[in-house]
Amino acid sequence: MGTIVAGMIVVGLVALAVRSMVKDKKNGKSLHCGGDCKHCGGHCH
Repeated sequence: MGTIVAGMIVVGLVALAVRSMVKDKKNGKSLHCGGDCKHCGGHCH
């Protein structure tokens, strides 16, 4: 029973992380660039 509960918690945390990444992507943020255009050559926007 404990394994099932722990697995559900891990799945929930992964889902929250994916949701956060999708939300950031929709807002124009990127894991590759970080929103700092002077470091990525101005390709952010």
